[in-house]
Amino acid sequence: MRLSLIPAFILMILTGSVYADGGSKHTDSAKAPVNFPKPPVTAQRLFYVQRDPNSNTIVYDINMGSNGEPDADEPVKVYWIKYNERGQKEDLNFIQRKFAYGLTSKSLGNGDYDIRFVSYKKFPLTLKKAPDGKYRIFASISQKQAILSSIFVRVQGGTFWFPNVPYVEVKGTDPQTGKEMVERFKP
Repeated sequence: MRLSLIPAFILMILTGSVYADGGSKHTDSAKAPVNFPKPPVTAQRLFYVQRDPNSNTIVYDINMGSNGEPDADEPVKVYWIKYNERGQKEDLNFIQRKFAYGLTSKSLGNGDYDIRFVSYKKFPLTLKKAPDGKYRIFASISQKQAILSSIFVRVQGGTFWFPNVPYVEVKGTDPQTGKEMVERFKP
């Protein structure tokens, strides 16, 4: 299935092991796991997205305003960690922000936000306070609300504007038990 600029997220996952080989074309959608670098854990980190064909990673951090609540205009800050270069942080360019990995946000009141990827609005996310009092991104994983940690998008060919995405894998944590949850789906 081809989707217009699947956000390297699409909702794509990867924490621990990932299904990718670092850059070659794939003929098998279930490659053996390969370890991509994991972004360092920070107090602001919400989740990250990784995808074929390289280990460059899109990071999504909470953007707090001066009032101690998420910034109303931009509650989530999005940027690259360019592992295939020097590991530097870089802002998304216009096309990446508007057509691929960027987010839209809508206030739901009480400090909660509906968050959507610009390239795949079918996967709703909610930014809200978790039981630990910190803001987290919640997503449906295996038909249960979980704290999203990562997404991996398997890309097999296609073009820049229309990549072939056989599956997306999302990982998160059950907020009640702390157990890791994983779901793979075909977008």
